[in-house]
Amino acid sequence: MRLVFGSWPRICGPAAVLLAIAGPSLAQPAPPRAPAVGVAAVEAKPVYPSNSFVGRVQATDRVNLVARVTAFIEHRFFTEGAEVKKGDLLYRLEQGPFEADLQAKQANVAQFAAQLQNAILTLQRTQKLLSTPAGQQSTVDAALAGQQSLQAQLAGAQAQLKMSQINLDYTEIRAPIAGKIGRSALTDGNVVTPNSGVLATIVSQDPMYVVFPVAVRTALELREHFGAKGGFSAVVVKLRLPDGRDYGQTGKLDFLDNSVTGNTDSINLRGVIANPLLPAADGGDGTVRELVDNELVTVVIEDAVPLEALTIPRSAVLSDQSGDYVYVVDGESKAVRRPITLGQSTPSVANVAKGLSAGEKVIVEGIQRVRPGQPVAAAPASPMPAR
Repeated sequence: MRLVFGSWPRICGPAAVLLAIAGPSLAQPAPPRAPAVGVAAVEAKPVYPSNSFVGRVQATDRVNLVARVTAFIEHRFFTEGAEVKKGDLLYRLEQGPFEADLQAKQANVAQFAAQLQNAILTLQRTQKLLSTPAGQQSTVDAALAGQQSLQAQLAGAQAQLKMSQINLDYTEIRAPIAGKIGRSALTDGNVVTPNSGVLATIVSQDPMYVVFPVAVRTALELREHFGAKGGFSAVVVKLRLPDGRDYGQTGKLDFLDNSVTGNTDSINLRGVIANPLLPAADGGDGTVRELVDNELVTVVIEDAVPLEALTIPRSAVLSDQSGDYVYVVDGESKAVRRPITLGQSTPSVANVAKGLSAGEKVIVEGIQRVRPGQPVAAAPASPMPAR
């Protein structure tokens, strides 16, 4: 049986038009669109290499107030938690018994002084009589011994008078340093003795120390890094407060401990940093300071002089088992994977030691949609942080 093609029915009308339009599109699907990405240029910028450590704020001076004599507390003059100045009167103890003792010692001194004056006159008379028949050497010797004895007794009385004056002065307990005073251990009316313990503690406020341990290996690296640049003078100390804010003051290193802590194999470093009063605009009232003694902070030490380095946003850096890498947009608008070596970086900025050149474009935004060798639609990304 033969098929006669001419006998097939012809398709015409609107159906034929639809088949003609749909046919090419079914045979050749449209290529996928290139993913949109944000790019940033590799730039040479001044950077400040830094290291972070955990440390504690410490007052530069600390004084525990104790009683030096036994007496009742007559009055307390300070407000707990307030700042005091050097020399401020803090406690006054009962002074009556000490004033009476001082007056008695003053009377003893006056008595011995009068007796000494009479002994001096007696000695002078006996010395004059020695040149006459009525004079005797034994009389002169006795007068001289009496004069020297009274002179020694006067010196002893004067020493006792001085001690009485010291004890009277101890009834006024004054601030030996300026700083913030803590809670008073005893109130008015209580008896204090030299064995009563600490009455209150004063800690200085400005400047403050910050002490932080550093692993010995890291300390050696820091010494090598900063040694040729001036040592401590080449280091800037910054702090990050417990709430994550950067402290507004900068400091400097001033001390390296002379021994290593054996159980942690670390060595303590110390910085000194200003702690001024907070103005009202920063939540202060003229009595508040940002740093508090024994506060836990993050210590950041930086180079005082910046270094020139290639920088990219930290969000452009990816990592896998082979190391760090980025995606670079080449001249054909394709994403090319590029391995890199990072230098010291911050959470927002990556310093590239090897693998990139200034001016190249790295993908920062939309990087999760990119595959190696894939064409991309690149546009400038959000501005890169300054540091």
